[in-house]
Amino acid sequence: MGRPRRGLAKKAPPPSAGGNGGGGGASPPPSPPPPLPQEGSRRHRGLSGAGEPDRALAHTEKGPAGAARGLQQPLGRQLPGGASSAMKRGGAGRRAAKNGSPRPEEQRERLARGFRECQDWLRAYLNETGVFIARADSKIWLTLIMAAVAGILHWWHITALFENDRHFSHLSTLEREMAFRTEMGLYYSYFKTITEAPSFLNGVWTIMNDKLTEYPLVINTLKRFNVYPEVVVGFWYRLYTETMNVMGIPTKKCWTVNRGEDLSPVESCEGLGDPASFYVAMIFLLNGLMVSIFFLYGTYLSGNRFGGLLTVACYFFNHGESTRVMWTPPLRESFSYPFLVVQMLLLTYILRTQNVNRRSLIALSVSNVFFMLPWQFAQFVLLTQVASVFGIYILGLIDSSKLQKILYAHMGILELGPKYILKMCSRRGISSWAIEGFFCFLGTITLKFLMCLIFGTADDAHISNLLKSKFTGYRDFHTSMYTCAVEFDFMEKQTPVKYMKTLLLPVVLVVFSVIVMKTFQHVMCRKELPERQEDNFNHGEIVYHALQLMFFTVLAILFMRLKLFLTPHMCIMASLICSKQLFGWLFSKIQPGTLVLAILAMMAFEGVANLQREWSIVGEFSNLPQEELLLWIKQKTKPDAVFAGPMPTMASVKLSALRPIVNHPHYEDAGLRARTKTVYSMYSRKPAKEVKRELLKLGVNYYILEDSWCLRRSKPGCSMPEIWDIEDTANVGKVPLCTLMSMDSRPYFRTVFNNNIYKVLEVTRE
Repeated sequence: MGRPRRGLAKKAPPPSAGGNGGGGGASPPPSPPPPLPQEGSRRHRGLSGAGEPDRALAHTEKGPAGAARGLQQPLGRQLPGGASSAMKRGGAGRRAAKNGSPRPEEQRERLARGFRECQDWLRAYLNETGVFIARADSKIWLTLIMAAVAGILHWWHITALFENDRHFSHLSTLEREMAFRTEMGLYYSYFKTITEAPSFLNGVWTIMNDKLTEYPLVINTLKRFNVYPEVVVGFWYRLYTETMNVMGIPTKKCWTVNRGEDLSPVESCEGLGDPASFYVAMIFLLNGLMVSIFFLYGTYLSGNRFGGLLTVACYFFNHGESTRVMWTPPLRESFSYPFLVVQMLLLTYILRTQNVNRRSLIALSVSNVFFMLPWQFAQFVLLTQVASVFGIYILGLIDSSKLQKILYAHMGILELGPKYILKMCSRRGISSWAIEGFFCFLGTITLKFLMCLIFGTADDAHISNLLKSKFTGYRDFHTSMYTCAVEFDFMEKQTPVKYMKTLLLPVVLVVFSVIVMKTFQHVMCRKELPERQEDNFNHGEIVYHALQLMFFTVLAILFMRLKLFLTPHMCIMASLICSKQLFGWLFSKIQPGTLVLAILAMMAFEGVANLQREWSIVGEFSNLPQEELLLWIKQKTKPDAVFAGPMPTMASVKLSALRPIVNHPHYEDAGLRARTKTVYSMYSRKPAKEVKRELLKLGVNYYILEDSWCLRRSKPGCSMPEIWDIEDTANVGKVPLCTLMSMDSRPYFRTVFNNNIYKVLEVTRE
């Protein structure tokens, strides 16, 4: 009989007294915005009636003197007379008030003029600080409110799904830590170190000089495992709890929970004062904000709020194919991907704008940093983005100057210059596309090879082997460890079917086909009439999204896990069904809103059913065998006892028992892969004496054996003994060592703990 739902079993302890605290004084109000010239306000309102950005007006406009004034000028340059001039006008007004009271009509006119100036300044400020939606829709506040609502809905959705799945608010501290399986527990352990350290700096020093994760090595886990988010969130947690303690505000409530089934009661705490709850809440807030950015992204790209609405609706209707943050919050993608969305929005703005200002490029660089810091895989995604931008450069949709601003350097190809390349092509009859593409590909491969050769790095070697295994019959131990996992297998055949049922795939195919057709017409027009300056379709940002879609599709087909890039990008592409550049001929017959509402009505049949299936997932986390194991380790072993075993279990041992481990789930490091292979020799057919000798070299005291790993296989050839057979051909046909150890571990090991899942073997010293 399963454990009962624990919502009605809470008993509150007597409330503890809190200390008194004082509040700080209020800061002075900001100064009123300086006035802007009236032509500046008209310039920022240069938008077409259908919500599509007016490209010509958005970039330059002739002033009274005939000089071109860019929309992206700094605010200080747009002020007549600068700040000193504004101060003089203010002073004159105060002197006038002393001489005599103004007439009511003048006072009302002054207030109205001041209100208009504030409104103009706000529009200019929003544009300068990067809220690009101001150029796509004149009703900024309505757009921002809709974006905020979308973000709040997603935050509530993923929070509710996570709570329904695990009943997280009613779990004890140990159960919450066990709920973070595999690498999630490893990442969370560093957040725990930050929060429990005597000081924040002491916690940072500890994770930068870690002695537990890869015993006996001392490693910088901040750099190795990209745990910068844990440092930031840990700092926020310490700041929040210390501030609330000073103010005397309680941050959590603790309860005694009766678990039933003859189990001892546990204490469960709710509120942001609980470290695990705070950690998860920050992740969900970030991913809620991400959907707000999605709405702004879709609105800006399509030029219509209905495009943003369609993007968000597609994301919700295909939620299970778009993200897994509600099931696995601590994974690196949960921190990293939201910044990719911001980065792609900024890149879209830069590609669409003729005169790119420095602020936009700085913002792009910052978003690149935030995207790359948490996740080691980000570099490969940015490589596909560089290839996509280079593709629109080859097609002539952006010039070399803009490409240089985005990339700053591109393998020397820009130094040759377009004229030289075209001259060489005309002499030899070779397509310039082929020449430039060849140089790009060759330069990338050469640079990667030289970097690996110079620095002696082998951490990414498994990537090339993994790609080789996808196209050939190549297999080795490490490649099989990846390909036997479902998330690294090919895309499931059901995934395109799911896209079809929600109509996401048909809509994207229509948009993609129109982009291809218009791009082909544009290229042919430039080739036949090169002297023509005007062009009906010169939108590099739209073609970029089509090329990026192709790259994301290839990645998702090869690695099912990478659907998290493909599905959201398809949702962004769906917004282009509202684009006048693509479907202007259609909007002369039907309103974009009518078209979008009709599409949403058809999508909702399957989309709402998908949401209902997610809402129907109700469970409660419980892992009693692992709880028994961890409690035994904490009570019966020394604090410096060294453990080895399956990677997921090792993360829990380090997190909850604080014991040194020799291997862990972060499999991307070459040295760690070699260690794990040695540890997993327990599941090979090697002799016990040989396996023990290798474990002693690593300094292992205890080995945690899971019998299920001897038999479990996700598909043929994927059980641990079968994986070992690929390289250990000398012992093929023998009984696996793990099977022998489950029956009798003597004489080389001694069983010291045993339950129905786990067996702890002590590595005896001779």
